[in-house]
Amino acid sequence: MMLEQDNGLSLAIAQIVQRLKGSSLHSQLERQARGSLHKPEIKLESLKEDIKEFLKTSGWEKKLQNAVYSELSVFPSPCHPAAPPEHIKEPLVYMRKAQGSWEKRILKSLNSMCTELNIPLAQKRPIGEQKELLNKWNEMGTDEPDLSLFRPVYAPKDFLEVLMNLRNPNYENGDQPSFRNHLGLIQVPLKVKDIPELRDSFSELGLTTGQLGIDDSTQVPPELFENEHVRVGQIVLTEQDSAAAQQYVRQGCPTALRAELWALILNISNQPEDILYYEQLKSNVIQHDLLVDSLIYKVLLCFSRDTSVLEHFSYNSATPPKSYIRGKLGMEEYAVFYPPNGVIPFHGFSMYVAPLCFLYHEPSKLYQIFREMYVRFFFRLHSISSHPSGIVSLCLLFETLLQTHLPQLFYHLREIGAQPLRISFKWMVRAFSGYLATDQLLLLWDRILGYNSLEILAVLAAAVFAFRAVNLMEVTSLAAAEAVLADLSTLKVMPLLQIFLFATVT
Repeated sequence: MMLEQDNGLSLAIAQIVQRLKGSSLHSQLERQARGSLHKPEIKLESLKEDIKEFLKTSGWEKKLQNAVYSELSVFPSPCHPAAPPEHIKEPLVYMRKAQGSWEKRILKSLNSMCTELNIPLAQKRPIGEQKELLNKWNEMGTDEPDLSLFRPVYAPKDFLEVLMNLRNPNYENGDQPSFRNHLGLIQVPLKVKDIPELRDSFSELGLTTGQLGIDDSTQVPPELFENEHVRVGQIVLTEQDSAAAQQYVRQGCPTALRAELWALILNISNQPEDILYYEQLKSNVIQHDLLVDSLIYKVLLCFSRDTSVLEHFSYNSATPPKSYIRGKLGMEEYAVFYPPNGVIPFHGFSMYVAPLCFLYHEPSKLYQIFREMYVRFFFRLHSISSHPSGIVSLCLLFETLLQTHLPQLFYHLREIGAQPLRISFKWMVRAFSGYLATDQLLLLWDRILGYNSLEILAVLAAAVFAFRAVNLMEVTSLAAAEAVLADLSTLKVMPLLQIFLFATVT
């Protein structure tokens, strides 16, 4: 067992070293180390130790630590060395197959839109149009194009239908005893946490812990907690330690520090080369017109051209779609990823970036934060996998929590044809963006970053149903249930989560 653990650790170290070798941090470290050779305090006989000491005192060791921490947060734990590469993407064969057939469906929808509208997937923009686009780049998003002809490639409810039909062929007819009594829409036997396990995972949300976003905490006067929390937050920022920042935001981010703390957790520093990279993406947008442009906005235009996003497909169950150069269908050497980043947007995709616009005003920094949030978290909300933060697990966690802790409500809604997941699915797919008030949404996303997990979305969805349970018990149709839950903009996220997690009798 120990030997296996050692192998796993050395494999993880080798992977991280390999990835960092290709990064700009590696070349910066080399440059710094070379530069330090001319310093009087660096002695030949103790060269290695002296350079290490120099990198430590000049802050480069901390940058390296943050980069390693960032890699550990994103990359999956290494599989057995003999495991095939697709296992890293998704260990369950039936999940991989379902994801594959869903991708075919999306691509078919995109291609049929091209045919209907007689528009190519991609074409070079005429020079006049390029100039016009460049001139109005900063106003984009204010004059919305007429998209009435373009239907979304798919909407969340289409995706839900696919998830409802997922089955594990080894458990035909639901013959796994513990699973037979699951009465929700999701019919796959994945392990999800119960309330005691969730309490354990989200222990910093406990009733006795200070929280931002709770106005009437009995233990500590809110302003006293807030002042102290801001002071600690400033120390965390001075220290520039990603791991400490991640731990800190579990109790919420002070508004003034949020943008910097999130950037620290995501290891985004907006160096000159990052700004240059963003400008290159922008010039790509200006030169080439993609069909998907009609489906997305400015930051997302750059995102669609960003081929570095393709890297996340090594641990995403999805595979980037390919398109063939006209007249070369089926010839692999003429296949290109389309869009270049491999991500086809769905209806509501821009909601992943909208809240970040409140935090970042500089386009290149906003762009990097969004891209990192996407490759760490958001891709899991629209790909089929067995990952605990994947949408399938979140749906199952939501249904299990409701069925276990609010059985009467669950059965009532099920009986009247208003399965709760039909209502909450769109909230979870969009990480509640567009449903909660912005300040509340940012408090929720603090916790996603703090716990490096999306499970909190399912817990909040269940908490919303618990909060509105009395009204929901009186409805007699899906439409009436939807009306009760139509407006979440007045909800306070943190009290809801605390009450549901820590005041529920288990």
